[in-house]
Amino acid sequence: MAWLTRFLAAVAFLAIGVIFSPETFGSKSDGLNSPTLSTYLKLAHLLTFSTAFGAALWVTFIGGIIMFKNLPRHQFGNLQSKMFPAYFSMVGICCAVSVASFGYLHPWNSSSVAEKYQLGFLLSSLAFNLTNLFVFTPMTVEMMKQRHKVEREQNIGEEVGWSKNVQVAKVNPKLAAMNKKFGMIHGLSSLANIMAFGSLAMHSWYLASKLNL
Repeated sequence: MAWLTRFLAAVAFLAIGVIFSPETFGSKSDGLNSPTLSTYLKLAHLLTFSTAFGAALWVTFIGGIIMFKNLPRHQFGNLQSKMFPAYFSMVGICCAVSVASFGYLHPWNSSSVAEKYQLGFLLSSLAFNLTNLFVFTPMTVEMMKQRHKVEREQNIGEEVGWSKNVQVAKVNPKLAAMNKKFGMIHGLSSLANIMAFGSLAMHSWYLASKLNL
């Protein structure tokens, strides 16, 4: 129940922010063009974008590297096979909400060139994440399971890092071929993840230019 407690606490703080916002005390609703609706859409965009950006930053450059350097390889791989579908699903949902809210706030026909580019960056991030979720991640997990089976037959996989796999692959053509195929699929997945993160990073510059601190 710890996750539920944390979720409810986050919702409570968000509700307090809404209650004490300027719109609560001063603005009136004018239907779809109301300042309140605009604020909610901006809030949805900001929260989902920041969640996606923060998650991508942590998983890509910090969390994954720490786990790889400290966990036995098979344990690390099994953990990643559970984490990545959840990670790409969450980031994909966040990107979808960001695209929808940004697109509503900046209709294509009346948008500036810069705003159209920003929508393109958000759509690119969404597309790369969905590609990872539905194409590369299932392929990577399946390939990983096959390779784990071969490695267990060779009594390797419980070490931290790659050393024993590389040594055994030199005299085991089957494992060498699996390493090559896994590396190709994993490389494409990593590239898609970097492209998604890069698209979010470019949008962060746009958001920074709009801040009034």
